[in-house]
Formats: sequence, C-alpha cells, structure tokens
Amino acid sequence: MALLEVEDLVVQFYTEDGTVRAVDGISYEIDRGETVALVGESGAGKSVTCLSLLRLLERPGEIVSGEIRFDGRDVLGLSDEELRDLRGNEIAMVFQDPSAALNPVYTVGEQIAEAIRAHEDVTDETARRRAIDLLERVEIPDAASRYSEYPHEFSGGMQQRVVIAMALSCEPDLLVCDEPTTALDVTIEAGILELLEDLAAEFDTAIQLVSHDLGVVAGLCDRVQVMYAGEIVERAPTEELYYDPKHPYTVGLMASIPRIGDDRDELPTIPGSMPDLVDVPTGCRFHPRCPYAEEACRLRAPSLVDVETGVPADEPAPNDHLAACHEYTDDLVDGLDYEVVVEDGGGLE
Repeated sequence: MALLEVEDLVVQFYTEDGTVRAVDGISYEIDRGETVALVGESGAGKSVTCLSLLRLLERPGEIVSGEIRFDGRDVLGLSDEELRDLRGNEIAMVFQDPSAALNPVYTVGEQIAEAIRAHEDVTDETARRRAIDLLERVEIPDAASRYSEYPHEFSGGMQQRVVIAMALSCEPDLLVCDEPTTALDVTIEAGILELLEDLAAEFDTAIQLVSHDLGVVAGLCDRVQVMYAGEIVERAPTEELYYDPKHPYTVGLMASIPRIGDDRDELPTIPGSMPDLVDVPTGCRFHPRCPYAEEACRLRAPSLVDVETGVPADEPAPNDHLAACHEYTDDLVDGLDYEVVVEDGGGLE
C-alpha cells in the first residue's frame, strides 16, 4: 500500500466569472521514502493539489469529489481533531514564502518548540532543546542564541531553513514542499535542496515537491508528474521523462531549458498561455497551443495511458511512463506525426 493515494481529485473555486476547476480528476501515489515532483506553469493546479492534501483550502475553494488516503486513512473523512493531529505530525508542509509562514511576533525557536508541544507530551525545556537541535540540523549558525531571535532577523534563505526545521520537528512521514526555493538565489537554492535531500534520507521522509524549475526536479526527485490546466498530462521516472518526454507540452518545457554548450541563438517557447479554467477548451486542453493538434484533439479529451501499450492509467501496465495524448491512445489509429528529439537540445520534429 502506498503512503499517499490520491484518486480522481476534483477541486473547484467559485468566482463571479464562473466555476474554476483548478484540479480536475487527478490520481497519483507516493510511496514511503519516495520524492515525487509536480511540475508545470503557474495556474496548472500544483499548489491547490498540495493544499488539498491537508484540507487547507478555504472558501471559495472546495474539494468537490475524489479520495485522499494517507497510510490507509481517508483524509477527507477526518474530524477537525484528527486533522490537527495529522497536520505537522504525519504530513508537514514547507510553504513557498517563508516570511509569510513564520509569525513575526514570536521567536523562531518558540515557533518550532510550539509545533513539538502541539503533538507530543514534552516539557518546555525538552521542546526547547529539540528546537535548538533542529536549528543545528538545518545548519543555522549559533543555533542556541538564534533560538531567541525573530524572523525579521533572518535572511530569506535562513527563514526557509527555519520553516524546514519546523516541518521536520515531529519527523513526518510526508513532507509537502510548495516551491521551497522561490525567490532564493542559486547558491542558497542549492543548499536548501541538498538539505532537503539529506534530511529526507535521515528521517525516511517522502517528499512531494512542487516546482516550475526543471533543474531542481532533476537533482532531487525519483518521479515527475507534469500538470497542465488542472490535469496530469505525463508521468514518468525522472531520468526517463528528461531523456524521452512524450507529451508535446512536456517536450516544450524541456526544449526551453538552457543547456551547457547550447548553440541555439534563442530558446524556443510554447506559444499562447494557460487556458481560462472557467472555460477550458474542448478535447485536449493543450490543443490550442500544440502545433501537432489534429481534429481528434479538438473533439476528444485523451486519457492518461501507458505510452508503450495504450493501457489506461488505472489498469496494470508494464512501465510507469504515462501520457495523456492521442498519439498513445487506441482510439486514434493514425496517431500524431511527430518525433521527440532531445539529444540536440530538445524539441519536436
């Protein structure tokens, strides 16, 4: 049994312009100790998916249907008290903006100690010692004295380390990281990612990483799931997805990454923008931006299937490389006339 199981999750937001279907029927699993990425452009539904795991959505957002099971338990059926025990204890979250995640009127040490006391019956002194130990583990210099400092006295990178320490304070089974290196420079980013990798191994913690930075994902994750307009359009082991992307959207993302020794005068871009989720296109949601779209793409939404056999995602398949494109489904006999090329810098032929 997987640690986390998400099945047919649908999340909607009710606005004056209409109903936004931010997450539309996605399914996936994460095993213990595994690191899985959700990637895609802004507005794809990545952060909404993360918030849904801990039922942190507020009106006008609502989980309309689907299932979220953690260690065999139905998360959507938990009481408020059971949710409080789950959050921070078994599933912890590292938010995108550490300055917003930390309370400015409490010291960083007290905020970590509070997280420990909320879930464990320990004395204040024990909580304090453990908080200092966590600050040391995330490489905060002079942790004992900095325990009593406030968030504004820390740099952005150090604030993020504090948030990670807080998330790991109760040794959770799953760490949900929503773009944890946003707005950090590349040197600090590398340090944070290395820290996450080391601590996840130490605590045997699974990670769900949300990112739009494909370089970050390549160095940290076991598997990658590509989201577009609320749907998962491709899923594969990291190395396979990077060297052999199958969905035209994924190929476009890969082609836009600069590479060492790249002699292209300019990087290719994906034309257009993410569709309005109040009024999504019929058929494949990517077809208005796809240079290889055919009539079938405009008329019928493709299923997520095994790229080798066409077996649907909800059935046993020989491998874990799936894509939602008519190129790989059985109902479009002729397929789409393109070939993936990555060796020469990425792109479609």
